[in-house]
Amino acid sequence: MVIFSLVSLLVLLGNQVSAQSLAYKALLSTLYDSDFPVVKSSQLTDLTKYQILDTREKEEFEVSHLQDAKWVGYETFSLQSVGELDKNQPVLVYCTVGARSQEIGKKLKEAGFKEVYNLYGGLIEWVNEEKPIFHGDSLTNHVHTYSRSWGIWLTKGEKVY
Repeated sequence: MVIFSLVSLLVLLGNQVSAQSLAYKALLSTLYDSDFPVVKSSQLTDLTKYQILDTREKEEFEVSHLQDAKWVGYETFSLQSVGELDKNQPVLVYCTVGARSQEIGKKLKEAGFKEVYNLYGGLIEWVNEEKPIFHGDSLTNHVHTYSRSWGIWLTKGEKVY
């Protein structure tokens, strides 16, 4: 009986995670423009190929970020903050879920950047896929989820608001 209960619990939990994943994907489909390119975390085997831009606010970035990401912000974003970047090299933009980064990505494209990609699902999807994040140069599991309502989608790591 105990084994049956344990198996039932695992199936139930697995279904919850799967349902949450489907709901998250449905939510993301409402946030993204179909003509702006995204790249999934599973497709990113070598981040060094990208100029990585964190488009969240400074306090979010300071909690954690992708390795070697440059903070450019959202509310305070200006093209001057990316003046030293190479417009011919690929750029990866990200935020918590991908909405803010898509907007910054559009500005970069308008400014002449050739290849700009939005990280699908943002930092939440990245962490849920068990990809590494950093506080400074050290690995961390803390994730600023923007708000408690967005935090419900984070299934790995430790939520910070």
